[in-house]
Amino acid sequence: MTILQLKYVIAIDEECSMRRAADRLYVSQPGLSSAVRDLETELGIQIFERVHNGVVTTAAGSSFIAHARSVVEQFEKIEEKYLDAKSNKETFSVSMQHYTVAVNAFIDTVKEYDYDEYQFSIRETQTSEVIEDVKSSKSEVGVIALSEFNRNTFKKVFADASLEFHELFTRNAYVYLKKDHPLADREELSLDELQDYPCMVFDQGDNTSFYYREEALATYDYKKVISTNERATSIELMLGLNGYAVGVAMLGDSLNTSEIKVVKLKEDEELTFGYITRKGKELSDMAKTFIAKLESFKE
Repeated sequence: MTILQLKYVIAIDEECSMRRAADRLYVSQPGLSSAVRDLETELGIQIFERVHNGVVTTAAGSSFIAHARSVVEQFEKIEEKYLDAKSNKETFSVSMQHYTVAVNAFIDTVKEYDYDEYQFSIRETQTSEVIEDVKSSKSEVGVIALSEFNRNTFKKVFADASLEFHELFTRNAYVYLKKDHPLADREELSLDELQDYPCMVFDQGDNTSFYYREEALATYDYKKVISTNERATSIELMLGLNGYAVGVAMLGDSLNTSEIKVVKLKEDEELTFGYITRKGKELSDMAKTFIAKLESFKE
């Protein structure tokens, strides 16, 4: 098994065609097919099933390719860091759920480490991808929030992925509304009072279980729900549709949040805000600084 063979099967899986994959990789189709057959023979599994209009990836093949992607990503990082003469750049990467405070902590960290050259990365993404990014070392730190409802579920998920969750602080659940919302003048609101307005939740992709929801009160039967994948989109929808979101009172000052009001929820639920790292991994100085910046939001 070689890195080249792994890159071959990844390309075929993405293109669903030997011909297109061969064109993309600048190799001959017979040579590509032969390399895949050799790999299948070595592994003792069928990675692809040939069909009349291309190929489809088998269940065994999908499982193998998921591992292959992780290996190729790590190999490419090693190449970039040690073999590329132009790659003497400092690197740091973070994945997170949709929290402005995490973005602000990242900004403060980059300002503190203002290298002449660097390659930094910040991914605001779905809960499952935050976990996968840290598990595969794509990101050094993952920022995530847990509720009492899903804490035990994630405890097992983290253990299975050899990850550790580090608690930073706990916050009560609040409602985000635009400042001129019909209910914005209330001191407290219940979810029943909000039922006629659309609730914004962040899309979790294939992980549709509410265990992966990053909002508080995930089990509540919301009457109207709009799923989004960006904070900016969620806020614009809240402003345009008199919508609301449920979370912790940590919006920050960006993305039109000056037009948003935070109102306490009558329903009693807390979210625990923290970060995940690979078990036993020594963190870089930048990662430690980033975490210290996150801790500054305790107050």
